[in-house]
Amino acid sequence: MPRPTQIIEQLPVTAFANEGKTIGHYQGKVVFIRGAIPGELVNVRVTKSKKDWMEADVTEVLQPSPNRVQPFCIHYGKCGGCQWQHLAYSEQLRSKEWLAYDTLERMGKVTIQSKEQIAGGADERGYRNKLEFTFSDREWVPPEEFYSDNRQPIQPALGFHLPGAYDRVFDVKSCSLQPALSDRIRLAVKAFTIENGYEYFHLRHQKGMLRNLMIRMTTTGEVMVLVAFAHADEKHIALLMHFLSTTFPEITSLQYVINRKQNDTIYDLEVITFAGSDAIFEYIGDLKFRISAKSFFQTNTRQAARLYYCVKEFAGLKGSELVYDLYTGTGSIALYLARYCKKVIGIEQVEQAIQDARINASINQITNVEFYTADIAKVLDHTFHAENGVPQVVITDPPRAGMHPDVVKELLEMAPEKIVYVSCNITTQARDLQLLSEKYQVERVRPFDLFPQTKHVENVAALVRRLS
Repeated sequence: MPRPTQIIEQLPVTAFANEGKTIGHYQGKVVFIRGAIPGELVNVRVTKSKKDWMEADVTEVLQPSPNRVQPFCIHYGKCGGCQWQHLAYSEQLRSKEWLAYDTLERMGKVTIQSKEQIAGGADERGYRNKLEFTFSDREWVPPEEFYSDNRQPIQPALGFHLPGAYDRVFDVKSCSLQPALSDRIRLAVKAFTIENGYEYFHLRHQKGMLRNLMIRMTTTGEVMVLVAFAHADEKHIALLMHFLSTTFPEITSLQYVINRKQNDTIYDLEVITFAGSDAIFEYIGDLKFRISAKSFFQTNTRQAARLYYCVKEFAGLKGSELVYDLYTGTGSIALYLARYCKKVIGIEQVEQAIQDARINASINQITNVEFYTADIAKVLDHTFHAENGVPQVVITDPPRAGMHPDVVKELLEMAPEKIVYVSCNITTQARDLQLLSEKYQVERVRPFDLFPQTKHVENVAALVRRLS
């Protein structure tokens, strides 16, 4: 039987908090609430309780906010992907903008000269160019269904993991984050594999054949589908691949991998092309990018184009600058900026990403870029910029953990005229900006919504070296 849960009734919601949650107060504790909007009165179910705080989910909205809307997805509530579907998009943008500046100014003590309006997404749905689904031999169902007297037999699932649960996958009936073709492909794969007796993966026991399904789509209409199998059953692999290639002529790149490991990453695996090309191509502006199965590419293509334009604008390039692009990934920002400056040097730790960057430079006939595979925290020192030149402008786009302290230290010693800091985690960006304030002032900040319906917000900050 499920454990008894604590219900708090008639809880006023007072404000937004970080991570997309809201705040209430109960018996001297702060309650962080999922699924509520400030100004509402709600009943909640407590999911975690500590000495000074709780976490809770909304069970009933007693007095709704005028900003509440009906969620459009049937999976809202158990899927961790689109946490803010209940919030009108205009209010999502207002809240993200407020959270970005509150994090920088109140938490990070960052002084900002010009706070600019958030750049909202052109597409509120269907904006993702990549989705990954997991096969599981047993579908996760909510406890109230699992313990019901009318419980249905456990079915396999092809869908998403529950937030924070590697071994729980709920079956996705539809997802509005990609065009409808994505749903059709996924549902057809599930129906075909069940009908033909394929074994879905058991995530705890690490047994079964089918592991993952990846679907990538470009704005030009190209489609990549990759299936990860746990072992090389040639008959079943060929059967599924042939089914996909004949049923969906829209697929321009059909591939698979054999993954015998205990994790789902494919970067160290051989990717086998069954039909079509081994890559798809996307455009940002007039730049053409080759995207392989292992490539990293910004998930929201249209918003990425706007973000790159912002980086160029904040950098204020005049044509004579040497630019360092730290954490360059597949070099998309470096290549975008190359035509506006003398030279760009991109540094990235992942070798596959650098290979993609060099290929994309060649495709676009860009010759004033150089890419290095290296740990930025180790390579960025006096020797490196003595050999390559001291940059006037540095672009940095680190992972969620932010910049390594050694990178911050070297930037302060190198002291370029400008730093443009692109961040997917404003909390770590605030920390780094505070450290850089020793020599830099934050001239401009513009938040970006690359992921509508979610709590996530990207941020671009322009730093200018202080005169004294």
